[in-house]
Amino acid sequence: MAADQGDPNHQDPNRRDFIHIAAGAAAVGAGAMAAWPLINSMNPAADTLALSTIEFDLTKVQEGQQVVIKWQGKPVFVRYRTPAEIEQARSVSMGALKDPQSDAERVKDGHQQYLVVIGSCTHLGCVPTFGSGDFGGWFCPCHGSHYDTSGRIRKGPAPINLVVPTYEYVSDTRVKIG
Repeated sequence: MAADQGDPNHQDPNRRDFIHIAAGAAAVGAGAMAAWPLINSMNPAADTLALSTIEFDLTKVQEGQQVVIKWQGKPVFVRYRTPAEIEQARSVSMGALKDPQSDAERVKDGHQQYLVVIGSCTHLGCVPTFGSGDFGGWFCPCHGSHYDTSGRIRKGPAPINLVVPTYEYVSDTRVKIG
């Protein structure tokens, strides 16, 4: 018989390792369960998720008009541009633009007549008005930014063009924003 087999203070090293691993795993599990409510509270609320996308019926906009819809708490301009407005936007030299972007980059193929932009001035977030600017587009009366018929900044303190949100056409008459 070995000397340490009869010793009551002797512990099997494999059993001790198992107890340490099991206790560590239980502590990690308890920590994750305690942290979950905090992590879950950072997820967007149900009302925010409901507004993550919105569909709009384009038949509500007549040629030469725009409709303002609300998406994620922001105004979105949906403008049905006239052929003259489209031609005016396409004829601008890229060198004349503060934030160079062609009109074709700002609209979807096959739907050039519809322009969808977030209706917040890129300077300080004011809502520009249509038709009172120097370039036939939007004008922000707060600080004097002028945008053309493609929503591109042409004059004033705004650093970039009106933002084009992510959108797609789900049919010929419906657009899904977001």
